[in-house]
Amino acid sequence: MKNMHPLLEQRRLINRRHFFGRTSVGLGTMALGSLLSPAFAKPMKNDQGRIGGLAGLPHFPPRAKRVIYLFQSGGPSQLDLYDYKPHLADRFGEEVPKSVYPDDRKTTMTVGQTEFATAPSLFKFKPHGNSGTVLSEVLPHLATTVDDICVIRSMHSEAINHDPAITFFTTGSQIPGRPSMGAWMTYGLGSMNANLPAFVAMTSRGSGKGGQPLYDRLWGAGFLPASFQGVKFRNQGDPVLDVSNPPGVDAAGRRKMLDVVRQLNQKAYHETGDPEFQARIAQYELAYRMQTSVPDLTDLSNEPARVFAEYGKDARQPGKYAYNCLLARRLAERGVQFIQLFHMGWDQHGGLPKQLRAQCKDTDQATAALIKDLKQRGMLDDTLIVWGGELGRTVYSQGKLTDQD
Repeated sequence: MKNMHPLLEQRRLINRRHFFGRTSVGLGTMALGSLLSPAFAKPMKNDQGRIGGLAGLPHFPPRAKRVIYLFQSGGPSQLDLYDYKPHLADRFGEEVPKSVYPDDRKTTMTVGQTEFATAPSLFKFKPHGNSGTVLSEVLPHLATTVDDICVIRSMHSEAINHDPAITFFTTGSQIPGRPSMGAWMTYGLGSMNANLPAFVAMTSRGSGKGGQPLYDRLWGAGFLPASFQGVKFRNQGDPVLDVSNPPGVDAAGRRKMLDVVRQLNQKAYHETGDPEFQARIAQYELAYRMQTSVPDLTDLSNEPARVFAEYGKDARQPGKYAYNCLLARRLAERGVQFIQLFHMGWDQHGGLPKQLRAQCKDTDQATAALIKDLKQRGMLDDTLIVWGGELGRTVYSQGKLTDQD
């Protein structure tokens, strides 16, 4: 109808479904108070010291309070690192039997290849520590921590391509679209620090060639609300995009702007009942609190020189694996529960020995330093550190086999 009074038009639009839809979100609106900034309502911790999460979780007292997942993207060769296969040397150059590599397991990388000769590792292996764990010579720093780690040699994958495999390891499914591991953990257990994300993702690139691409969905929330996705720390500029106020905007101005945006999102939530508006409010408020917490987190000036010596020279350079390992320890200290580092460049095809040495030079020292650092701070007992990739390598050589490849 033309020229209808706004109130009359609003009443006409309210039907039975709309009425029940709007009244059903009342409790959700009340719960928003725990998501707003301390200026309005400080996020409340439950009796377990957590903010948010599902009631009744965890089901039992956990041994681990946090997870640091050191994901080596591209497929680190287990045969050349920690899965010692001495008898392969006796089979050097032998054709791999069809029972190991059947005809129907071809990939585009081996189309046209007719010979699949056995290729043992060129590296030397020896036992270390009281446990006698056998490691490759390219992991000298990790070898000093073998009594604090567990090497699992029974892992296998159904995927023969990188993207389905990395998607499976990060989300539990080879098909994209499901929530990542860190998102599920945040959804179920909540957060320990209102001023930092419960789930942080960081990336780095090795000194070798290229690497498999990394997609945001690997630390995404899938079908869960967006507030549970991992917050990616960038390798240059502000660690978190737009965490600093732009020129001409001060803290008071930013607070005033967020208040208006919050009101608009609340109004939209009242009208639609879409939980994404709640997630948006939560993320804006977290971003506001991070303007103080993130600069403090990334200010390494208070770290003693011995720490940088332990992690290696790259520990001072943002975007490097060693820097991210040191930042992971600082995040863990501040209550961040799921920290995932993705290090690219492990996809060796030709010239594996040279490239693998370079990758280990980038990562071995910092990985061992993180373990030792957490241990001397009394945090290793309740921190689960996972090191691994989406694939390993097979026992055959791709292409022409020589005694140097």
